[in-house]
Amino acid sequence: MSSKFMKSAAVLGTATLASLLLVACGSKTADKPADSGSSEAKEITLYVEDQYKAFAETVAKAYEKESGTKVNIKSGDQLGGLDKLSLDNQSGQAADVMMAPYDRVGSLGTDGQLSEVKLSDGAKTDDKTKSLVTAADGKVYGAPAVIESLVMYYNKDLVKEAPKTFADLENLAKDSKYAFAGEDGKTSAFLADWTNFYFAYGLLAGNGGYVFGQNGKDAKDIGLANDGSIAGINYAKSWYEKWPKGMQDGTAAGNLIQTQFQEGKTAAIIDGPWKAQAFKDAKVNYGVATIPTLPNGKDYAAFGGGKAWIIPSSTKNLEGAQKFVDFLVSTEQQKAFYDATNEIPANTEARSYAEGKNDELTTAVIKQFKNAQPMPNISQMSTVWDPAKTMLFDAVSGKKDAKTAANDAVTLIKETIKQKFGE
Repeated sequence: MSSKFMKSAAVLGTATLASLLLVACGSKTADKPADSGSSEAKEITLYVEDQYKAFAETVAKAYEKESGTKVNIKSGDQLGGLDKLSLDNQSGQAADVMMAPYDRVGSLGTDGQLSEVKLSDGAKTDDKTKSLVTAADGKVYGAPAVIESLVMYYNKDLVKEAPKTFADLENLAKDSKYAFAGEDGKTSAFLADWTNFYFAYGLLAGNGGYVFGQNGKDAKDIGLANDGSIAGINYAKSWYEKWPKGMQDGTAAGNLIQTQFQEGKTAAIIDGPWKAQAFKDAKVNYGVATIPTLPNGKDYAAFGGGKAWIIPSSTKNLEGAQKFVDFLVSTEQQKAFYDATNEIPANTEARSYAEGKNDELTTAVIKQFKNAQPMPNISQMSTVWDPAKTMLFDAVSGKKDAKTAANDAVTLIKETIKQKFGE
């Protein structure tokens, strides 16, 4: 799984930095064929994150053999490449095809940084992944490549089977063997970084909360202070009353959770697929499962994420770029991408292939994604992360009651949207 997804603040806190850098050119569509007589028509430049370079080289050879089109590969930092996309578009230095997290696709597209993409029948795209690459204006700016979701890791040496409900986790918290050393009455039986809005959102959404209305497209309708959100925040608070004080430290909680789990002091945690390798390296006898059902019987509705193939707006070979994207999201190449990276294909046929491998992590991500909610991909999402983080901290630390913290957050988000976007 991609280690960059959570490690970069660009995904969580400043997800739309590049989207605020506007260019004069609008998006193009593949309806306008490239000049078949130009040298570019038989040449494509692909930019990928360093970790995907080996796969890119393999897929480039396969495509060159099939199409006769030469694929030039550049690699570097994925999010850094997106941050400078506006300048690269203006200078003509942008690649023809790149990869971007779903939460960047819509905003980059509406800001004129991306060409529209046609989703081929061969992409086997479902409605949820299509929504992740569809902007508020209804245009599609990417072809879904992989999916991601939070999951639950559990220590098989501590519990015989994966907890199924949060009631199971609450029972574990009563076991004295999980008492946190140095803090009387505190437990580390189950841990989750719920002052981080990305991790906590499933609590709010599972109780009926939401970020923006109309499936994340209406920034005027903010649902973070409704009854469902407040119920989710209060449930998080009930756990912080059980947890060590260090869990309130947003900068250190993640390390505390990982250390406790790796040292066999925590039975279950909520984290992303990108953590699996660290647990393997630490030789933890872990299992992976879907996140337990909430006290209300509903599913934990985490954000659904992942990445898409995109075509920058400055490409000189739009038709060729579209054909290459079609190749990348085909079932055969999606299977190859999974085999090379262990990242879950967006292509539903390739996803079934991956699920057939009977890998716990793969199965858990696929199942969890079914209940996930697409992360809003509009530019206004950039105004949510910091106020939501403050909301959660203020509530779970007791600085404010949940309703006041939520209302204050919504007020700040609305004010920031008005300042940045004039809405």
